[in-house]
Amino acid sequence: MPDLTWDSIDDIAFALHEAHPETDPLSVRFTDLHKWIIDLPDFNDDPVKSTEGRLEAIQMAWLEEYQDNQ
Repeated sequence: MPDLTWDSIDDIAFALHEAHPETDPLSVRFTDLHKWIIDLPDFNDDPVKSTEGRLEAIQMAWLEEYQDNQ
């Protein structure tokens, strides 16, 4: 997988689902979500560049992935 950046919303969502398949994305606080994203092995972007809007978009994309696999 290529390097993940804050703009890789769908790829990050997929990676989060792979790493935490049983976790309901809506139960994850943004502070924890941020940490989980920057801890992904392929994540290669400035952690400070995250915004609430990006985190929300990632969370919603992850939710779709989660619901599709229920």
